[in-house]
Amino acid sequence: MVQGQPQQRTVFFVSDGTAITTETVGHSLLTQFPDVEFRRIRIPFIDSPERAGEAMNRIEAASEADGAPAIVFISIIDDETRAVFYRGSALPLDLFADFMHTLESVLGVSPQATVGQAHGLADMERYEDRIEATNYALAHDDGISRSYENAELILVGISRTGKTPTCL
Repeated sequence: MVQGQPQQRTVFFVSDGTAITTETVGHSLLTQFPDVEFRRIRIPFIDSPERAGEAMNRIEAASEADGAPAIVFISIIDDETRAVFYRGSALPLDLFADFMHTLESVLGVSPQATVGQAHGLADMERYEDRIEATNYALAHDDGISRSYENAELILVGISRTGKTPTCL
């Protein structure tokens, strides 16, 4: 770090899903360090040890380029895949392991360890219903009046007031 310049660190948000949750939690934590500049990189869909190895290559390269260990927020269910992130020089911050064992102990039941449950991907029928509703809202934007009989709700308002984003 050069005297008088803020510390700069590379932060990775790695997940076996979209990494949106990982990034949100990580961002909340990083905001507590306003004097550090973070270069943020999201790596989603790391669902195998092979993909984890590829991600670790990127992480190790960033650590070497920065001259400091990268910070890696992880939310990966599979133990073997998650373990790859503990083999390098980076600092892994595991958002699942740190809480899952405690919750399992307190609740007295084992977790299902199913990828995608936070965003509704574990229930494909529910997910497909959401996608169908989104497609319907987009297809019927701006007064297009096909198949109103299929609508559960019709939102009416003046132009440019955010009706479509509200539906989404």
